[in-house]
Amino acid sequence: MSGSLAVGVFSDRVLAPSADLVDEEALDAALEALDFKGAFGNVVTIPLFGGYDRLYAVGLGVEVDAELLRQAAGSLGATAKGEVSTTLHLVDVEGALTSVAQGFALGAYQYNRYKTDDDQPAPVLSFAGDASADELAAAQTVVEQQLWARDLVNETPADQSPEALADRMVELAKELDVSVSIMGNAELEAGGFGGLVGVNAGSDREARMVELTYTPETYSKTLAIVGKGIVFDSGGLSLKPPAPMMAMKGDMAGAAAVLAAFRAIAELKLDVRVIAITPLTENMPSGSATRPGDVLTIRNGKTIEVLNTDAEGRLVLADALSLAVEREPDMIVDLATLTGHCHVALGDFFAGAFGRDEKAMAAVLAAGEQAGERLWRLPMPRDHRSMIDSDIADMKNTLTGTKYGGHIGAALLLAEFTGDVPWVHLDIAGPAWSTAVSGYIRKGGTGFGVRTIVELAKALSSGS
Repeated sequence: MSGSLAVGVFSDRVLAPSADLVDEEALDAALEALDFKGAFGNVVTIPLFGGYDRLYAVGLGVEVDAELLRQAAGSLGATAKGEVSTTLHLVDVEGALTSVAQGFALGAYQYNRYKTDDDQPAPVLSFAGDASADELAAAQTVVEQQLWARDLVNETPADQSPEALADRMVELAKELDVSVSIMGNAELEAGGFGGLVGVNAGSDREARMVELTYTPETYSKTLAIVGKGIVFDSGGLSLKPPAPMMAMKGDMAGAAAVLAAFRAIAELKLDVRVIAITPLTENMPSGSATRPGDVLTIRNGKTIEVLNTDAEGRLVLADALSLAVEREPDMIVDLATLTGHCHVALGDFFAGAFGRDEKAMAAVLAAGEQAGERLWRLPMPRDHRSMIDSDIADMKNTLTGTKYGGHIGAALLLAEFTGDVPWVHLDIAGPAWSTAVSGYIRKGGTGFGVRTIVELAKALSSGS
């Protein structure tokens, strides 16, 4: 026997199901010698144990659910080397196989495109004991797209212009056999997309509006997903300080999640029609840039006074949401790294959920729960609409009379462009980018939102 084996260990060294692949007494003695008690997320390596090159003991704590199991598997993925067989999926948790497969792959993720001396192969996971081939294939499809979303976010903005990213989507559409529409600056100006054109005005690289449509043979629902795609955000003329600007290649994480989720849905051949819309641009300062005080006219005809050019995401989303409404979907969900206020309110691991349609909100929150991505509903009361009143336009992109609650003001602005379509806005400013390693989270883009949108599409494809 060779290779590696990974087994779960609960608190007080209670061994999780191991398919009779280890001598439990010998393992307990080895773990006691290492003072390993099964604390959640801890991983210890025992070399040359029980005929294996190494054994990984993965701490599961007192008890686990699907998400905690995903996190524990992520810790294993970050630690493991070579080929690893595991029994973690035999833990008595619904969806354990999916959690382990996804967590391991996410934890093992590395972004090495720009490294010249890093050829460390990624570890490979297999499953001892029973494992559903269909469940495993579906789990791998979704996690592969979440990893792709991470790649999109982590790529340097110099190599990822709106045009280059849009061209990649044309190739993707050919691979998936779905329809695609790309609008450049001329079409955007002619089409009245004043928000996207206005944000793009300071850049010497053209904007793009990407629209992908997946239409299965049979469906009863149409879902529109909209992702903010600011490939780099300098703040425009309202220039950001240097430190916050360093992570601003991640300001297109919403678009990355939308594109990756769309790809997974199409590959899974779910019975729901999906329209993915991503406005793509840089937000740069120059002599041609939109100025504080300028007024932009959005696709649906409403006007926005721009007082802070660093509040640009809501401007491009206003155009994209207006376009989504024209497609007459049954539901719209947008994802955006929209406000630092939401990050302050909810921290690094929760996305804020905004919306007034109770059925749509319940569906999205349930999808997040099923996916293991943490969403928290936040208020957007109608009587707070005065927060974005403008003296000269229909609204403005900053708040009136307060510096607090910017995430609420942004959601109230977006609501002006959703018509009567059930709509949920996910502000993913916190969980979309990480500066630390934890469980299956790596530094950089996380791919947050991909699993939630796929789970929502599954629910809609079943007629929910």
